[in-house]
Amino acid sequence: MNNNITLDFSLFDGFPDMCFLVNENGNIRVLNKASINRLGLHNSEPEVFFDYVELCDRSKAESLFKESFTNGNSSDFETRLFIKKNFINVKITYIPFTSNGLDEKLILITARDISEEKRKEIDLIRFFNVAENSVNPLQITDLNGKMIYVNKAFESASGYTSDELIGKNPRVFGSGKNSSKFWDKMWDTISSGKVWVGEVENLRKNGEAFFTQLLISPILDKDGKVSGYFGIHRDLTEKRTLERQLIHTQKMESIGTLAAGIAHEVGNPLASISALVQVAQRITTDPFVNEKLGLVKSQVTRISKIIRDLVDFSRPSNYELELTDINKVIHEAVEITKVGTKAKDIIFETDLSSDIPMLPLIADQTQQVFVNILLNAVDAIAEKKRENKVEKVSVKSECNGDEVTLTFTDTGMGIKEENLSKVFEPFFTTKKEGRGTGLGLWVSYGIVKSFQGDIKIKSKLNEGTTFIIKLPIS
Repeated sequence: MNNNITLDFSLFDGFPDMCFLVNENGNIRVLNKASINRLGLHNSEPEVFFDYVELCDRSKAESLFKESFTNGNSSDFETRLFIKKNFINVKITYIPFTSNGLDEKLILITARDISEEKRKEIDLIRFFNVAENSVNPLQITDLNGKMIYVNKAFESASGYTSDELIGKNPRVFGSGKNSSKFWDKMWDTISSGKVWVGEVENLRKNGEAFFTQLLISPILDKDGKVSGYFGIHRDLTEKRTLERQLIHTQKMESIGTLAAGIAHEVGNPLASISALVQVAQRITTDPFVNEKLGLVKSQVTRISKIIRDLVDFSRPSNYELELTDINKVIHEAVEITKVGTKAKDIIFETDLSSDIPMLPLIADQTQQVFVNILLNAVDAIAEKKRENKVEKVSVKSECNGDEVTLTFTDTGMGIKEENLSKVFEPFFTTKKEGRGTGLGLWVSYGIVKSFQGDIKIKSKLNEGTTFIIKLPIS
């Protein structure tokens, strides 16, 4: 290197960037203090600038260098310099340099260390990839609460696209179920720089509710001031489903306990009534009285059977497969259903094939499936309320090759076409509030599938519904 240049290059010594004057051959003619300190060079050592450029970028660096010499235009690019056995990320700028005091054409090269910027860029890319591919819905809002980022999971959960959400307040998908005090407390917490956690109910674009646990964390700038808010949602749908299932299970257990109590408290008086009727029948010779006593006895027997069936239906399953007479289970399910007051004006028809073999099933669970379907049929007919019309529920069983097909058909209200795909979803119901849990058909679907079977539905609005169950013969 040669410092015998009339230009006073010391004015570049105050620059934090490395600065070099390089001739057409790439030789460093002069450099500033930042370059000397970073490279550890002495002025007596001739150096070629491109020897420091990473080998894979050296050809590009030399090409741009020659272009700057030729056209007199500045250019820049990013590369790495090999300095003291280490690579550092730099931004190189070529600036054609001319001066009347110089006897040759030179290029001013500045090399700015961008290692920290690159590290932050890599961190940002990593964060972005993690955020974009997270299964949890994520959102970032500015200080005014307007969304400036949502990830793919957020789009999927909400049903909105990012274009529909960016710039909007999260209240766009709010359900309105959480009070203003609830949100005031949230804002007070995050505005003070603290993390807030709470459970919220939102609405998807299609109007369906979805429940999440929302954690909002303030985003702090380098001075520790809040510059935005980062929110992460955890889907609570499964948790809510399990909670409702638990409540339903406890309710069914209570019904079972109640049924057992009724059987005990009512059974004894019924037994006494039955015994007295038999005594009276033996001592009376009046045909009219005997006929009426026979009716009383038959009704007592009917009440006893209803209570026994209720207890059997409410009893917890033993979950053991056993060879089951499917026609017998259907008959029992129909008898249970016929007891209800809604079913008194409904005709129940059964067409049960005698060719059906015994099937390996869990009898009480199978009965639960049939009762659920039959009760839905009764409710659908009761909702229709047609005058002077014969309403009926038909049940058919038949053997088709290696499977048994069971068909349940009613003359009820039917189901809208857009709801057919939802009938086996948990908590979906077309019944009025409080008249159904929406779990019956979902549970029935799971039971049938556990037997390696299949259950399908056909329905037309105002024409009725048909459930088709197929069970393998094995």
